[in-house]
Amino acid sequence: MSRTVTDDSRMWTARLRDRAVKALPPEKLLPDRQPAYVASWIYVFGVLTLSALLVVVASGVILALKGPTWWHTSGIGLFFNSLHLWSVELFFFFMVVHLWGKFFMAAWRGRRLTWVTGVVAFVTSIGTAFTGYLSQQNFDSQWIATQAKDGLNSVGVGAFFNVMNFGQMFIWHVLLLPAGVGVLVALHIAMVRLRGVVPPMPRRSGQEEG
Repeated sequence: MSRTVTDDSRMWTARLRDRAVKALPPEKLLPDRQPAYVASWIYVFGVLTLSALLVVVASGVILALKGPTWWHTSGIGLFFNSLHLWSVELFFFFMVVHLWGKFFMAAWRGRRLTWVTGVVAFVTSIGTAFTGYLSQQNFDSQWIATQAKDGLNSVGVGAFFNVMNFGQMFIWHVLLLPAGVGVLVALHIAMVRLRGVVPPMPRRSGQEEG
């Protein structure tokens, strides 16, 4: 009995896999060597941003599982709360230095859109940090919420983004916005691997070496 042989290369999963491997082969996704101009503090701050983000996520998961009662009444909980806070502070510091450095390096040259994902990730991180302040369950979070509600209501988003609702702000902080930041960071890294690191500015004609 004869069997019909199908061409697997015509399947959408095979085509998608082939395109992904063609765009990001293993030696390009995880290269052994980088150009000499990658040895710059600007890129170090990018790696530091990713490192701080990992600490933010790890400490945030522990705080979310334990709940606000734990981090307000336990010494260990206070430690993880402080670790989460200061890792967020470092995350924003490293990210701002990296963003400004790439701005002055003209990272948009060659129609690169990698910087767009970095900027959108930065804006999304601001919203994540804001909802984090609203999730503290203390007087600071109550004060911030009461002051922010009037501004949000004035632009017509208060019905969809209710800063006085702890449950809503908590789910935004621990799930929705962090997921957005994670997707944007992953997309940013993939685009860096796909397009490569932006080269230095070209030397002007007549510029002396030295």
